[in-house]
Amino acid sequence: MASLYVGDLHSDVTEAMLFEKFSTVGAVLSIRVCRDMITRRSLGYAYVNFQNMADAERALDTMNFDILKGRPMRIMWSQRDPSLRKSGVGNVFIKNLDRSIDNKAMYDTFSAFGNILSCKVAQDETGQSKGYGFVHFEMEQSATQSIEKVNGMLLNGKKVFVGRFVGRKDREKELGQKAKLYTNVYIKNIDENVTDKELFEMFEKYGSITSFKVMFREDGSSRGFGFVAFEDPEEAEKAVTELHGKESPEGKTYYVGRAQKKAERQQELKRKFEQYKIERMNRYQGVNLYVKNLDDTIDDERLRKEFSVFGTITSAKVMMDDSRSKGFGFVCFSSPEEATKAVTDMNGRIVGTKPLYVALAQRKEDRKAHLDSQYLQRNTNMRMQSIGPIYQPGASSGYFVPTIPQPQRFYGPTQMTQIRPQPRWASQPQVRAGTPQAAAAGYPNMATQYRNIGARAPVPAGQQAALARNAMVDRNARPISTAQQQMPGAVAAGGVRVPGARGTGSGYKYTANMRNPPGQAQGMGQAQPGQPPAPVQAAVHVHGQEPLTATMLATAKPEDQKQMLGERLFPLIQRMYPELTGKITGMLLEIDNSDLLHMLEHHESLKNKVEEAVAVLQAHQAQQTQVKKE
Repeated sequence: MASLYVGDLHSDVTEAMLFEKFSTVGAVLSIRVCRDMITRRSLGYAYVNFQNMADAERALDTMNFDILKGRPMRIMWSQRDPSLRKSGVGNVFIKNLDRSIDNKAMYDTFSAFGNILSCKVAQDETGQSKGYGFVHFEMEQSATQSIEKVNGMLLNGKKVFVGRFVGRKDREKELGQKAKLYTNVYIKNIDENVTDKELFEMFEKYGSITSFKVMFREDGSSRGFGFVAFEDPEEAEKAVTELHGKESPEGKTYYVGRAQKKAERQQELKRKFEQYKIERMNRYQGVNLYVKNLDDTIDDERLRKEFSVFGTITSAKVMMDDSRSKGFGFVCFSSPEEATKAVTDMNGRIVGTKPLYVALAQRKEDRKAHLDSQYLQRNTNMRMQSIGPIYQPGASSGYFVPTIPQPQRFYGPTQMTQIRPQPRWASQPQVRAGTPQAAAAGYPNMATQYRNIGARAPVPAGQQAALARNAMVDRNARPISTAQQQMPGAVAAGGVRVPGARGTGSGYKYTANMRNPPGQAQGMGQAQPGQPPAPVQAAVHVHGQEPLTATMLATAKPEDQKQMLGERLFPLIQRMYPELTGKITGMLLEIDNSDLLHMLEHHESLKNKVEEAVAVLQAHQAQQTQVKKE
C-alpha cells in the first residue's frame, strides 16, 4: 500500500499545496487533509496516496521534515491497523532532551539503528520542545540496540535517558501508589517578610528537609510562595495535612500542596473547571432559560415578575454592561415542566416594546457548535444553488446528480446527412398535435393518450408484445438532417415536424406520428387495400432526443418515466434559464406525468410553470440572504 501519513501540518495547508509538493516525486492518486466534522478546520495531518510504492518510498526518504508553511512535515507510512501502534513493540521513550533538538535531529540520531516508523519530539502550544520524545522502530531488535547504545549518552551537552515506552495506565499499574507519592511541597500566601530561614523553621518539625526556597522578584521583594523538599514522602504528606488551610500570624490562609509543574497544574485546573461546568449544566439542564431581545427598561425584578406566573423561580438575572442592559438575561425554574411552559407561552410575547426570544440555555461550546453547523449547512446550500445540484439527462439514479457539465457534441449539416439515413417513403402532411387541425383529422392528444393507457386494466401478455413493438418503432424514428430542417415546412418521417423548422413559433414542434403500414415500409407509398389503418401515436420531438410517445411512457417503469420526461424538459428549460436549468427541471419533475406531457405539448403552459419555479427559487434565495445578514 503506497499510502503516507503527513503530520505536524500548519492549519492553512490544503490538498492543493500537498499535491503541488508531492506530485514532483511521482503520480499521486489522492490526497486528503483530515478536518473537523463541524468547523471544517484542519486537524494538522493528512494522507497522501501514490500510484506505486517506489514513489511513496522516494517521498518518505527525500521530503521528511521539509518545511511547509513554516513547519516541518513529519512523514511516515500510514498504519491502518491501530494494534501495531498501541502494542508498544519497538517503541522507545527519550527524555532530558536539549530544547534545540527537533524531530529531524532525533531522527538522524536514531536512524542508524534501523528503519524508523515514527519519530516525534513532544511540543507545547508555542511549538517549543518539552524535553522528551518517542521513536517507533520497525523491528524490536533496533529498539533494543538503540537503548543499549544511546542511554546515558550526551546529546547537545545533556545526558539523555532512553528506555522502553510504557503507557500511562501501565505505569500507574506497575508503580501502584508509589506513582502518587511526592516529596516536594509548594506553599503560597506566605508573608512578604518571610525569609528562607523562617520557612525552614516552619517545616523542620515535620521531617528531614533536603532543600527549601522562598521565591523573590528581581527587585528583591517576595513573590509570596516557596518550596520545601522532604527526604521521605510521608513527611511531605504530613506537612501538607497539618499546614494546608491554616491561618498565618498575619491573617492569611496558607495553601500547602504537592509541587506541580506549570503544565500539569494548568491541566488539572482545566479538568476541574470542565467538571464543574458539566455538573452545573446537569444541575440546571432543562430548567435554565435564555431570554433575548429585552427592553432597556427591564431589570431583574421585572424579569422575575413576568416569568413568575409559570412556577417557582430560583434565580432571574439581566446581564448588565456597567449600568446598561446587554439585552439578554437568564431565568431559572425549579422544574423542567415549568421551564417548558414558560418557553411555550413567553417566546414571541411583547414585553415592554420588544418581542422576547425565549429558549433553553446552552453551553457556549454547544451553542458555537450548533451555529457552526448551521453556517456550514447554509454555505453548502448556497454553494449548491450557485454551482449546482443539476439535473443530468441520462442518469438512472434519482433526479439530482452533482456533476461537472460535459461538453456537448454538435454535428454539422454534412455530418448529419451522413449519419442519418434518408426516409424511403413519401412525407406525410404536417399536423401539429393539440391543435384544432389535429383534432379534426382525428389525431389524439398525447396527454390524453397517456391517461387512457394508464387507466386501462392490466395489459395481456399478447398485447404487451404489440405495445413493445410499437415502442421500438417509435425509438427507431429519426429526425431528418440539418439541411432538411432549414427547408420551409420540412417534415420528418411519419409526418413529424422538425425541431427548429422555419415557420414555427418555438424551437420545438411535434405532430402525430403516422404509423407506416407494411406496404409503405416496402416502398409502395400507401397501405394495402382492405387493411385497417395503424393506430395513431402522438409523439414529443425535442432536438437531440428520440421521439417520445404515450405508449413508450406508459410501458416504462415509474422511475424511468421521470427520467424520460426529464430528458425532454431539460433542453427546453435550458433555453429559458441556462443557469437554473437543473433546479427547475428537478422541481417540475415532482408534478404528475400527465401534466408534464401537457406542458411538452403546450409551450405557454411550460413557460408559466417555469416562471413559477423561478419565483420560488428567488424567494428562497432572498430568505437565505436575510437569514445570513441576521
